[in-house]
Amino acid sequence: MNSSNYQTIRVQREGLAGHIARVSLNRPDVRNAFNEVVIAELTAAFAELGQDPTLRAVVLAAEGKAFCAGADLNWMKAMAGFSWEQNHADAALLAEMLWTIYSCPVPVIARVQGDVYAGGVGLVSVCDVVVAVESAGFCLSEAKLGLLPATIGPYVVRALGEQASRRYFVTAERFSAAEAHRLGLVHELATAEGLDEKVGAIAAAIAANGPQAVRACKRLVQDVADKHITPALRDDTARRIADIRASAEGREGVQSFLNKSRPAWLA
Repeated sequence: MNSSNYQTIRVQREGLAGHIARVSLNRPDVRNAFNEVVIAELTAAFAELGQDPTLRAVVLAAEGKAFCAGADLNWMKAMAGFSWEQNHADAALLAEMLWTIYSCPVPVIARVQGDVYAGGVGLVSVCDVVVAVESAGFCLSEAKLGLLPATIGPYVVRALGEQASRRYFVTAERFSAAEAHRLGLVHELATAEGLDEKVGAIAAAIAANGPQAVRACKRLVQDVADKHITPALRDDTARRIADIRASAEGREGVQSFLNKSRPAWLA
């Protein structure tokens, strides 16, 4: 994958054997705000990364002072003249981008180095692990513009929680990284100097695990969250563990543990 193919993002491979990818928003002059090009390029990049069997994790980062300021002003001006049908088609592309990142087979780590507004909160919410600098601020600002956080809503409510979403959707108040951490949207806080070390440690921890097991774990959480524990769900989970125990990776992992040797994925 070549970053020269993109105008608004950068894609790089990092870590041992290139098992980690970094996707960086690269519009610091407009605080990494969304427009139709950013949405298309993020969708394409994560769709391609999701097809790579060698990938262990993706770091979603941003250049400049802000992580993402939501919608680009020029894009919003254009949308003001759209018909309902054009608005619906435009919003569907954003919804597809969010889903593509959320459903990426490998874990996605958000490296939040600055403020996160509106759609940017949705971008953070589709990530599996969120590490933010202590100085970052968060704001679901849509209501201030007479709008609502609709396409990002399903992901934000899951990540932030229903009760906090009730407040911040309707007040459009800014809240701190510490509050986002308390509410569960942010997993880890870091100083600006320590951000990369903390993100790197989490990526390394993921990469040290069985690659297929990690993908299965991510899918498991998405599939069982908020589901009733029915006989069908219990049977599904039994089938999943049977599948992975019987797999080559599962067998090797258990034998490596018992023999105190290194599994092949750490070679």
